[in-house]
Amino acid sequence: METVHDRRKARRQATIEEILDAAVELMARDGVGGMSLSGVARSVGMKPPSLYEYFPSKLALYDALFARGAGELLAAVRAAAGTSDTIFDNDAVAALRAGARAYVAWSQANPVAAELLNWRPVPGFVPTAEAYAPSQAIVAELHARLTLAVERGILLPAAATEDAVLLLTAVIAGVVSQQLANDPHAAPGSGSYARLLDPAVTMWLAHYTPATKGAS
Repeated sequence: METVHDRRKARRQATIEEILDAAVELMARDGVGGMSLSGVARSVGMKPPSLYEYFPSKLALYDALFARGAGELLAAVRAAAGTSDTIFDNDAVAALRAGARAYVAWSQANPVAAELLNWRPVPGFVPTAEAYAPSQAIVAELHARLTLAVERGILLPAAATEDAVLLLTAVIAGVVSQQLANDPHAAPGSGSYARLLDPAVTMWLAHYTPATKGAS
């Protein structure tokens, strides 16, 4: 049976989501770094002091936006590539490709959140460890898939090194950056740069594939 506490908690969370949605709308209009607490408060019919009951500062609001976006992105990648529990049950390279496509498609569908996650548009903002945790999980699970591919002889040992992971994430994030900067209105999964994701990942795989194998 739902208690008074549960109802209050649900109402508070609904208000938080309304505030976050309003912030995203304002950032889409004014730029990610151009958001103001007073503007967000007006958008949801609050006075600024009331907004402070939910977010004590603008940086706290950015942190919540980062956390929500990172969590949604992690969920999208896992839905496409498998969860942390299924990494060793699937084709590591196919899962890598699927996860990369999901990353780009989600970023196209959520350009404001993608900018906050991939760039540094807000001076002085650094996400908290809690907000950053989903992003770290994406990289950790990518590394686990690469390690699996190495163990199965699909990729060279160098593919599971930190440099290789950095290079692959730079390839994926680079596609996102170019797509959003130059062709922002394309449908998720399509566009001048998004369509080049698969060839870009293929080039990365070719660099780390044994000479006796072809990149799958």
